[in-house]
Amino acid sequence: MEIQLWKELLDPYEQAVSELLTKFRNVKEEHEKRNLYSPIESVSGRTKTVASILEKMQRKNIPFESLEEEVEDIAGIRIICQFQEDIDTVSQMIGKRSDMEIRSRKDYLTNQKKSGYRSLHLIVWYTVETLNGPKRIQAEIQIRTMAMNFWATTEHSLQYKYKGDIPEHVREKLMRASDAIEMLDEEMSLVRSEIMDAQIDSQIETNLVKDILRCIENLYRLDNKREVVKIQNEFYRIFSTHNLEELKRFHRQLAIIAEGSRAQSVDSGKD
Repeated sequence: MEIQLWKELLDPYEQAVSELLTKFRNVKEEHEKRNLYSPIESVSGRTKTVASILEKMQRKNIPFESLEEEVEDIAGIRIICQFQEDIDTVSQMIGKRSDMEIRSRKDYLTNQKKSGYRSLHLIVWYTVETLNGPKRIQAEIQIRTMAMNFWATTEHSLQYKYKGDIPEHVREKLMRASDAIEMLDEEMSLVRSEIMDAQIDSQIETNLVKDILRCIENLYRLDNKREVVKIQNEFYRIFSTHNLEELKRFHRQLAIIAEGSRAQSVDSGKD
């Protein structure tokens, strides 16, 4: 295949990766804005390189005419979760979306690979709009915990170093590490609710502080500067106590003050 044809082939996949990254990051941001726990911790993506595609085609004896059908992971998205339970939540979330369709599912969680690899892979259909019209392509979405991702990244590096022929003594160490990773994920699941509560409280505090600072900034434009300085100092005092309920109370009171200042400003404008 000529070089320019490879570029034409890969362009829609690069577009798909870019769009999918934005959509999954928006899911995380929407949870945070609503003070909800996000099952998505982070998202990354890549388009498979020509060298990697050729290697896979040679290894699996895939002809060029079947390339886009049989190489399912030209577009790849990786979603990292904090807990094992989040993997199923994200999978269900994807299944309910109207902008992508799950074609197949590879469950390496309940059917762990011999190497110790654990992850959930979803192959989805996704449509991108191109100059030549809509193009329906496949994308692979890997969903795993942070611990699973640490193991998988390490194993991938060793596969590269040993050119796919990892020595037996190294394989044994990888298997022991995989067992330890599984135990870690199970232990983390036992404290999942406490961690989620702490993270939600942290996000609530972040959103409250952002809103309070915006409100104080607006008051500087509308109200007595000396009074606003007092309000600001009171905010700093309450923030230093790390008392979320006190911060919520201050936020409610500040909202009332801000509403009164806006009303007074409108009345003054009428005069």
